[in-house]
Amino acid sequence: MICVDSSVWIDYFNGRKTPQTDWLDSELGKIPIITGDLILTEVLQGFQHDKDFNTARDLLLRIPCMPMLGKDLALESAANYRLLRKKGVTVRKTIDVMIGTFCIYYKLQLLHDDKDFDPMAKFLGLDVITP
Repeated sequence: MICVDSSVWIDYFNGRKTPQTDWLDSELGKIPIITGDLILTEVLQGFQHDKDFNTARDLLLRIPCMPMLGKDLALESAANYRLLRKKGVTVRKTIDVMIGTFCIYYKLQLLHDDKDFDPMAKFLGLDVITP
């Protein structure tokens, strides 16, 4: 199962053509994709126009959505953030560590376009899709 990060969804809804959005466009409806509540918030909060918001919301709500944090994954995310810091890596956004930890925990592949996930792949075993 694939989790698609907000970095890809945002580009997708904005019509940006990237290897990740091309991959998503070609695989949407063919392979199981999951999203999470944190990703849903990140994507939908950026829409200025109600029509665009509603279109994106309706599409995203067709995809299974899971809660991404909770106490156990919050603790694991903090541990992962600390481990990366000990390796000399500072992740710019805590939410990215939460998303990465969620994917690691549930053994999901992550499609992303955000360099914050690269050290998680290197040091924590995050399984990423490279289109």
